[in-house]
Amino acid sequence: MKYMLLVCGDDTNDASGMAPVEPWVEELGDRRVRLHGHRLALPADAVTVRVRGGEVLRTDGPFAETKEYVAGFDVLECDSLEEAIEAAAKHPVATVGAMEVRPFWEDEDAEGEIRRLDTERTDAARAGDVDRVLACYVPDAQVVENGRHHRGVEELRKAWAVTAPATREVLESGVHVDESIAFGHALVRTGDDLLRVTTGYRNVGPRWLIVHEHVTEATS
Repeated sequence: MKYMLLVCGDDTNDASGMAPVEPWVEELGDRRVRLHGHRLALPADAVTVRVRGGEVLRTDGPFAETKEYVAGFDVLECDSLEEAIEAAAKHPVATVGAMEVRPFWEDEDAEGEIRRLDTERTDAARAGDVDRVLACYVPDAQVVENGRHHRGVEELRKAWAVTAPATREVLESGVHVDESIAFGHALVRTGDDLLRVTTGYRNVGPRWLIVHEHVTEATS
């Protein structure tokens, strides 16, 4: 299960004696507990945005004036909440600030959505429907087909304009999902050709779309 670790600093505490964070990052990264994370700029650089009566209200500074503030974040993957708490307790900032551990919302099936997108991509190719195929890509998608580089869906539209209904069969496939991005690999047969397809996906709000695709002939 994935957890968001909010690293909360406290500007009233002396952090001069705090241990460096790098060993914690390296240890949890080696164990594949820490997936990624980053520091954030100070609250003085924050901008708070509200919309009231259709008007956008911008306030320089954090949402709440408090001595504690979110200084960074880490995404952890742990077997239990207790394991995530143990990892948070070892973070050096825990000695001078606070760590908020919060589970990710779990009612989403990102892998299932991506596989449904790939099925739509295959069905559209079989129908020779270029518009349906291109609807599976972001506007600035990049596709490399056997060394030919296409940038954006308009280039793809020209390259695939004469696409006729084609046999497309996915023989093998795998997907790795990491929050808003995902990577897939597949062995695909199109007509007499056997292809290896590596695909990058991005969550663009209500759906996943293809941002990068690399296609090469499979070698035995």
